[in-house]
Amino acid sequence: MKKKSNAARALISSGRRAISHFFKPFTFRLGPALATIAAFLVSLGTIIIGQGYIRLGAGDRQDFEAGRVADQDVIANRTVSYLDEEATKLLIAAQEQQMPAVFTYSNDITRSIHAEYRRFEELVMEALAEENRDFERFSRLIPYEFPGKFSADTLESLYRESDWERLLGAAYDALEYILDAGIAALPETGLEGYNGETAELYHNAGSRIERETVKYSQMITVDTAGGALEHYAVANAFPPSFVRLCQALVLPFISANVFFSPEDTRQKAAELRDKVQPILKRIERGTRIIRKGFVITEEDMVQLRALGMPDPQIDPRIIAGQILIFLLLYVFLVYIAGPTLGRALSPAEVYLLSVLSAFYIIGAVFFQPIALNTTLFSAIFLPTAVVVMLPAILIAVPLGAILAAVLPLAVFLTGFFDTSSFMFALTSGLVAVYAFRGAQKRMDLVKAGLVIGGAGCIASVAILLIAKSPLSKYPVILFWAAFNGLASGMLALGLLPILEHALNAVTTFRLIELSDLNAPLLKQLFSVAPGTYSHSVMVANLAEAACQEIGANPLLARVGAYYHDVGKMEQPSYFVENQTVYNKHNDINPRLSATVIRSHVKLGVEKARSRGLPKAVIDIIQEHHGNSVISWFYQAALKRESQVNREDFTYPGTPPRSRESAVVMLADMTEAAVRTLKKPTAAKIEKFIQELIMAKFEHEQLSQSELTFRDLETIKKAFVRVLTGYYHTRIEYPKSAPKDGRPKEGRE
Repeated sequence: MKKKSNAARALISSGRRAISHFFKPFTFRLGPALATIAAFLVSLGTIIIGQGYIRLGAGDRQDFEAGRVADQDVIANRTVSYLDEEATKLLIAAQEQQMPAVFTYSNDITRSIHAEYRRFEELVMEALAEENRDFERFSRLIPYEFPGKFSADTLESLYRESDWERLLGAAYDALEYILDAGIAALPETGLEGYNGETAELYHNAGSRIERETVKYSQMITVDTAGGALEHYAVANAFPPSFVRLCQALVLPFISANVFFSPEDTRQKAAELRDKVQPILKRIERGTRIIRKGFVITEEDMVQLRALGMPDPQIDPRIIAGQILIFLLLYVFLVYIAGPTLGRALSPAEVYLLSVLSAFYIIGAVFFQPIALNTTLFSAIFLPTAVVVMLPAILIAVPLGAILAAVLPLAVFLTGFFDTSSFMFALTSGLVAVYAFRGAQKRMDLVKAGLVIGGAGCIASVAILLIAKSPLSKYPVILFWAAFNGLASGMLALGLLPILEHALNAVTTFRLIELSDLNAPLLKQLFSVAPGTYSHSVMVANLAEAACQEIGANPLLARVGAYYHDVGKMEQPSYFVENQTVYNKHNDINPRLSATVIRSHVKLGVEKARSRGLPKAVIDIIQEHHGNSVISWFYQAALKRESQVNREDFTYPGTPPRSRESAVVMLADMTEAAVRTLKKPTAAKIEKFIQELIMAKFEHEQLSQSELTFRDLETIKKAFVRVLTGYYHTRIEYPKSAPKDGRPKEGRE
């Protein structure tokens, strides 16, 4: 029993681990998903509310009354659709008059008729059997069981019919045909308001209802059942004697089994009314609704109310279309844009995109009524360039290009941008993506704003020319277009530092600031560990040169190299580049030496985080040694001890996961190793670097960095070029005779 209990607990535990492992990705992405959903709902709600509450801007509708003469003009300052209630009512009435009334088929009555005929059939077969055959008895038995249904002539003809069994079967088939077709009871009243030519028959067939449309002229009634039976008998080639007897035998059992259903008919009419599309009329912007000096009609008042009231257009197709547009927008930005960039978006980046998109859509809705009351277009008030530039700078330029196209298109498709606004917003966004390229200082964003403003002015002129606008419109629109660009640049300048720290983003501006050798942390490194500082500067030169050659980010590599060894400031004298004559490691155990050396990675990460360095730079600090072994001290420990744990001599980091981080690792290793060469030459340096790089490759330190063999060859050549220039062969100066006459030797 105990073993079973342990097995059950183990099974439950493994099940919990499996479930936890399965839901872990979903839990991790819960925050971004909620942010996306919230932004989506806010945007959609703003659109729907905005469609309804753009008010009439010219005149007060309470000053107008049907039948009075208008004392002013009213011109529609927006395009609106409104419900024509009177026309919709007429349409519904017309469709109801064409709707067929509903008749229902009674299965109970049909089964009862079948059962009664079967009882008659059994009685006749028993009476006409050879052993019981007697006309007197037969003529008394049938009327007794079915009083008043059959005449004496019919009974005599049936008795004398030699093929009476076949006759009974044919009569049953005819009865079944008539009942299946339905014998309708047509009411004298109640059908007046419906289609006078056709009816709809509902037949309950088990779990489903079969519907059939039939013409009244083709429906069988009790009065027309005889003719239908005769037609059936002739069509099925009954013998002449069968035709008359078939009618005489079947008609007594005939009764109506199809009845008019007022309840089903009313329900069908209600469904029809629900399906009728309301008649919507459209008032275009600029239409003159009320004419001064003319009598105001009821139709004028309907249009005036439509302009002054929330838009009643609630066509579900439009709402569904808007939902799909915004759903596609957010899914594209958050879940498709990430793979487009070659990496998944971080939660902070998802929050940024969601907030920017929502604010942009809210702004488009807010500024539309303002634009409707002016000669301007609404996009001229929106800082489209800011919404595009911030993600382009903080995340990636391709994402900015996606936003520049998707956001204006989404607002245009939902009706809050006209063509002019869409063209202006699209131009501003696309120009903004590339206006800041090559910027080295934050003030370059203001210059980018001037470029965006200039492009906006050109786009505005094009829009005005296409619209054949009067010259009086040009100055105001050009002013606002230029102001839009300049304000966008300044707004981006103000928001960028805040967002850089909030997202801990690696931007060109922030990297340039961090690359300043007068930065506090670097000045501290220089004063505390000058050898490490010199080494870091040399590593930065190597990494930058290599990254330029392979197409990686050279600025990020330079900054990462500057800060990769800041952890050595805690114990600088334990690192060879800071030592002069005395080496502290000569007096301590190799295991302790390895612990000190290993610790500089962790200390560097902690110091970088405390100073708020970007995550990409911290990753370089953490990965610049990977998880390689400190081989010198490991070998020394093996000489002293019989058993050595390799993990005690392994760096605590992870192999580089980016090309920049991998290049810094190789540059760090190369710079330190080449220092040990005696009389380095280009050939000797190249061979040495080749061996170092291949050693890192063989120890799987480059497997996650996406560097190719071509990249490694390019990196090697870049290192050789820089180091050969640094360790160039020095010329010997000629010997000079000093004042004392003895020769003296000098070198450059």
